Amino acid sequence: MSVSHDWRGETGDAWAEEWPRTDRTLAPVNDALVAEAVAHAAAGARILDLGCGGGATSLALADALPEARITGVDLSSALVAVARARAGEGGRLSFEVGDAASWSPAEAAFDLIVSRHGVMFFDDPVAAFTHIKGLARPGASLIFSCFRDRRDNEWVRAMRPVFERFAPETLAAPEPPTGPFAFGDPRRIYEILCEAGFAAPEMAPLDFDFVVGAGEEPIAGAMAYFTRVGPIAVMLRGIAEADRAAATAMIASIAAEHERDGRIAFAAAAWIVRSVRP
Repeated sequence: MSVSHDWRGETGDAWAEEWPRTDRTLAPVNDALVAEAVAHAAAGARILDLGCGGGATSLALADALPEARITGVDLSSALVAVARARAGEGGRLSFEVGDAASWSPAEAAFDLIVSRHGVMFFDDPVAAFTHIKGLARPGASLIFSCFRDRRDNEWVRAMRPVFERFAPETLAAPEPPTGPFAFGDPRRIYEILCEAGFAAPEMAPLDFDFVVGAGEEPIAGAMAYFTRVGPIAVMLRGIAEADRAAATAMIASIAAEHERDGRIAFAAAAWIVRSVRP
């Protein structure tokens, strides 16, 4: 099973409302992921996009591969509604609400399975990837992105003073087995995929600008992002209400320190992972 209680409710709803900002933060990742997918996709490929969110990866793949048929699956009905609206009626794209760890389509045997930052939330990742392997035809590629270690991601490091003051217990806790940084350790990725029956994965590091604010009011955009989605928003929801104003002010100050040329950007680090179903 996946950790579904968040994505099917408040978390998924927030991401659906903030999809333009989340797409912007992960735009370089999406470009790299799509480029890798296109390099391993045959004409007319059937492609599955796991954790498709608001549809950015599916839409980019449809543009790059005009003969491909693409199915996106996500736990959040709100995000699937966004993806469907962006894709329009008909065409080669379809989107379904479902848990990638157990979703079973009428027709499987996908030629390519992709995921932009959507595979780190399985509470039993070996079982989930074993199921995903069953959705792929032999020889099909599995290509996904995920964050590297949180220590490699400046947007998390820069916020450490906020956590030290308002949620120090989270800094002392070990990395949880599910969550945005659950696949930061490449050894864990290797072990999970191999135990699930995939071939030994190839992992390429990707360093990119994590743009949280831009345009006429970059600070306001950054604050809308940080206070609504991601681990900082989770932290804010978990602290005492009386502390939230001070915590939010600290976050705004840190964001302002990273403004350059009308953008608020932090260094970020991801993996682009490719494996194959034997």
